[in-house]
Amino acid sequence: MDLSNLRPAEGSTHNQNFRRGRGHGSGNGKTAGKGHKGQKARSGAPRIGFEGGQMPLYRRLPKRGFTCRNSKNIVAINVGELDRFEDGAEITIESLMECGLVSNPRDGVKLLGCGEVTKKFTVKVSALSASAKAKIEAAGGTAEVI
Repeated sequence: MDLSNLRPAEGSTHNQNFRRGRGHGSGNGKTAGKGHKGQKARSGAPRIGFEGGQMPLYRRLPKRGFTCRNSKNIVAINVGELDRFEDGAEITIESLMECGLVSNPRDGVKLLGCGEVTKKFTVKVSALSASAKAKIEAAGGTAEVI
């Protein structure tokens, strides 16, 4: 299980069109889920994150860093890890996921040149380093960027 598979428990969430305050039989009548009295039961309740006039947390914390929206999140694999495949195998991103070398390819897979290649492969990945391509071709295989 990972974060991308998390779902709310069955029946724990409501449709956004749920009609509140339509009587006891509706399951959310009378106080409409706001409890009894108090500031949050009133119509002018403060917005989310309001701390009663105190400087809110999102303004107390410093702004740090920058995230480039055009950056790619590429997974790197070394050629030494390809020895688990059989001789003459065609290695694609899907086959890397099946054997467990890559769990989430995100924006692609890049093959790096650390390690030795002893078998002949046909490799088709998103990106290759020059040393990785040289090692694969020296072992008699082919490397291709898709």
